[in-house]
Amino acid sequence: MNRLDNRLMLCAKMVRRGSRLADIGTDHAFLPVWLCRNGVCPSAIAADINPDPLERGRQTVAAAELSDTIELRLSDGLHEIGADEADDIVIAGMGGELIASILDDCHYSRDPEKRFILQPMTKSEELLRWICENGFAVEAQDCCEAAGKCYTVLRIQYTGLTQNADELFYYTGILDPEQPCHRRFLEENAARLDKKARGDKRYAELANRLRQYCGAPCAENEEIL
Repeated sequence: MNRLDNRLMLCAKMVRRGSRLADIGTDHAFLPVWLCRNGVCPSAIAADINPDPLERGRQTVAAAELSDTIELRLSDGLHEIGADEADDIVIAGMGGELIASILDDCHYSRDPEKRFILQPMTKSEELLRWICENGFAVEAQDCCEAAGKCYTVLRIQYTGLTQNADELFYYTGILDPEQPCHRRFLEENAARLDKKARGDKRYAELANRLRQYCGAPCAENEEIL
């Protein structure tokens, strides 16, 4: 309980000090326990849609003697979390499309005072597309390696300004290819686009644009464009 893996630690680093936390899909509640124990958050709600992981979280919270600080709550997304109960909301360990649907279904996600820390396990490009089209801005984005895989974490804020972003942005976000872990994530996105290109040649062009963004030569698939 005293340590988080790299993925959750990256989420923790993006939570604002002094903010009340809601952790959606909390599972073992490791993140809220760490944030409250280390004085980052004065209180937290650890929420999950299923009773079994919520019970695991309850055991973690009890063992940390934080039952008066962290509330465990059964909730489908943010349905059972009130607008006045949390300032920073972490949604981690889910697919990008599911995260987008949770945000879309939350009436107070458009509150510019809130911050959402998002860690998509898959389809980060679909999450970024939703972010741009629905008036949110990416305040921060970083990557990490955990259990041999590369993940990205974003912190977003509602601004009301929708963006008709270039398709490439949905795969790059604001990542810096000069940073090794960022570069690995971008290269893995390019590899996924290569696979999509087998069924749709447009993805081959996008994969090559992504490699150029990383400063790498294009793949040898130009002839299929």
